[in-house]
Amino acid sequence: MKFAKFVVKFKIPILILAVLLLIPSVIGIATTRINYDMLDYLPEDMETVIGQNELLEGFGKGAFSLIVVENMSDKEVVKLKSKVQKVDHVDTVIWYDTVADISIPKEMLPDDIYSAFNSDNATMMAVFFDTSASSDLTIDAIKEVRKVCGKQCFVSGISALVTDLKIICEKEEPIYVAIAVVMALIAMLLLLDSWLIPIVFLASIGLMILYNMGSNFFFGEISYITKALSAVLQLAVTMDYSIFLWHSYIEQKEKGLEKNDAMAVAVKDTMASVLGSSITTIAGFIALMFMSFTLGKDLGIVMAKGVLLGVIGCVTVLPAMILILDKPLQKSRHKSLIPSVDKLSKSTLKHFPIYICIFLLLVAPALYGYFKTNNEVYFNIGEAMPEDMEFNVANRKLTDNFNMGTSHILLIDSNTDTKEIRKMTKELKEVKGVKYVLGLEAVLGPAVPMEVIPDDLTSIVKNDKWELMMIGSEYRVATDEVSEQINSLNKIVKSHSKTSMVIGEASCTKDMIETTDYDFKVVNIVSVILIFIIIAVVEKSLSLPFILIAVIELGIFINLGLPHYLGQSLPFIAPICISTIELGATVDYAILMTTRYKTERIGGLNRKEAVWTALSKSTPAIIVSGAGLFAATIGVAVYSDIDIISSMCMLLARGAVISVLCVMFILPAFLYLFDKIIVKTTLGMKQIKDIKENENEKNLC
Repeated sequence: MKFAKFVVKFKIPILILAVLLLIPSVIGIATTRINYDMLDYLPEDMETVIGQNELLEGFGKGAFSLIVVENMSDKEVVKLKSKVQKVDHVDTVIWYDTVADISIPKEMLPDDIYSAFNSDNATMMAVFFDTSASSDLTIDAIKEVRKVCGKQCFVSGISALVTDLKIICEKEEPIYVAIAVVMALIAMLLLLDSWLIPIVFLASIGLMILYNMGSNFFFGEISYITKALSAVLQLAVTMDYSIFLWHSYIEQKEKGLEKNDAMAVAVKDTMASVLGSSITTIAGFIALMFMSFTLGKDLGIVMAKGVLLGVIGCVTVLPAMILILDKPLQKSRHKSLIPSVDKLSKSTLKHFPIYICIFLLLVAPALYGYFKTNNEVYFNIGEAMPEDMEFNVANRKLTDNFNMGTSHILLIDSNTDTKEIRKMTKELKEVKGVKYVLGLEAVLGPAVPMEVIPDDLTSIVKNDKWELMMIGSEYRVATDEVSEQINSLNKIVKSHSKTSMVIGEASCTKDMIETTDYDFKVVNIVSVILIFIIIAVVEKSLSLPFILIAVIELGIFINLGLPHYLGQSLPFIAPICISTIELGATVDYAILMTTRYKTERIGGLNRKEAVWTALSKSTPAIIVSGAGLFAATIGVAVYSDIDIISSMCMLLARGAVISVLCVMFILPAFLYLFDKIIVKTTLGMKQIKDIKENENEKNLC
């Protein structure tokens, strides 16, 4: 109570401090780097990641792109190559004239090399950058290369994808927030009892969102997914706390308390009530930190921090705002537009066996769809981007002109004998789907001794530790075919040189597929265990955690199972994140109803009266909360051109609706059915004696 009185007494200094904190927050937001490369979140000890680091440190080559050049003469291509070479952070440009003078006919090249890099009206050059794939310097270099090349050239590669992602995200992200705010505002204006209080809520939550985003400065960088989702999620998830404070404040005022005293009680009650709710939500985000794919840690930390800040803002900044604006807030009050749910509550209890049967009938198909959906996810992010995006246009040009899907890079131990490398090269060319193998030995052939090759040419692809080779593949990234191909390539390479490595976008994506499959299982288990423990502690019960998690998990299984039945494929990160976020965010609905049921049961009501009261009194708050989550995410889902963002927001919006329905109809049936078990396994309820229900039940029905 001391803290609550402190907040009330120092409301003006609290608001002044809140405004002043905006200054470092805005600076922090402006200086926090955004990472657009999903492959950057692979564990550091993976061979592909080690290989990428070796490529950058040993050769000064990080990012890699293939440029398709159409309708240019050889002399024009030479000039173009020279211009590209001069772009800042372009390390090497490899084309025909790298190994031979253009006066020598290209037909003198080995047939496989010639056909791989030349078609009727197009040729292809390889560009290495001296910075990593997702570096800001690489992104700037890609933009400059595109500018230099003009409309006749098409730049592919992971860095081109990262560049296009950044362009789209920077254009869309302010609109995401605006859509979420407007939709949430509309929902609250319709469902709350004041025309002004939604604006106050948004102002308070908005401050906490800015603090959260600004404090990301201390991490150095965050993922573009985290940046795009965190503001929307924080708004949706922490709205409940503001609604609870407002209702508690109004309740105390209606009891006759003066506004300062009413707010002090409201702050005290809110702190006690939202503790369990916020901890379960935070636990859902903490579970993401157990992912070995560190994007989970990135999103988990930022969102857990956002929920914590949301709680702090709810009991400090929001009370100060409400007290200062008390008069206009009271004048703007109106009757809530949510109708009475008493009849619906009675009907739900009367037909509770039906809802138990519905639960049992839905479990099997929901579980089946849930696991099938997880096996049907896609990992090639570029394919889910707009078709006219420059990266996708370049990929189509690669396929149309050269029948190429991707390329691999080999790092061969430089101590490997030349004859052994030539033997290995021959075997690599025979692997299914390999278009070409490009290296010194492959291009020049055995007739040219390595000793006579100029040092400036050798240094491009060879140093004291490694020799660099390139492999062209017909297969696209993230396909079963390319995974099998990589396995075959690795087997051959390791048989000739154990320390040599196959790296590149396809290899990293293959590792990402294997990593996230493991993460999906781990994160689900961790989130359920954490939330089970929290519910058990908050509710002081052994049985209630099973009931509440069963109800919410059914909603999650239905939500994530629907894409399978609808023939939809989700981005790989969606099932992992949504299963934990939805569990953490919507289990609050179940806790709210269950806590009220316990209170009424301990207060002397029989099981039917207790469940009915809990259902009728909790449903309006659950509807408002679910509507807030739905409203804040559905607009972004419809608007965004980035499928990862759109899919995750659509799942959250749909999950909110499904979870609300599960809590409103299935949870009361479970509480009624398992009442005796709950009473026997819950502290504080064991003293409840059986109460004759016949008359009361007749009245309720």
